[in-house]
Amino acid sequence: MDKLIIFGAQYLIFVLIFLAGIYFARQSRKQQKEMLAFAIMTLPVIYIMAKFGSWLYFDPRPFVVESFVPLIAHASDNGFPSDHTLLSSAVAMIIFFYNKKLGVMLLALTLLVGFARVLAGVHHTVDILGSVGFAIVFSWLVHKYLLPKILEAKICKKFLN
Repeated sequence: MDKLIIFGAQYLIFVLIFLAGIYFARQSRKQQKEMLAFAIMTLPVIYIMAKFGSWLYFDPRPFVVESFVPLIAHASDNGFPSDHTLLSSAVAMIIFFYNKKLGVMLLALTLLVGFARVLAGVHHTVDILGSVGFAIVFSWLVHKYLLPKILEAKICKKFLN
């Protein structure tokens, strides 16, 4: 069981990224360019806002608080938010706006990544939920307010055609 938890905590993220990559590769050139523009805007926004969140909320890792050896080696720094879950959920949300069904499936995989990290002893549930929350909120804000303005810009129209 430990090997399954370790796989989920450390490597399932790559399966998720691979599946998103396959979806991306199968899209039209124009759709790929729009998704790329969305990802270029969304990923840094999610990361920066999560960093702000980590400055505002400190959550010591479970193995630090409870004095046990986690299943995977990890620094004893702030556990909030989970970087693995943050990246997984950000990728899932980027896909979600173009394919709801696949996006939901990737979000389910994201929750498995997060759950495995909790079971591995390197995160608390709040770290996982915080990561997913940051990705959902800020990808939605970028998609609703920033992406339409960027797509209407002359330079972007030239890039997308």
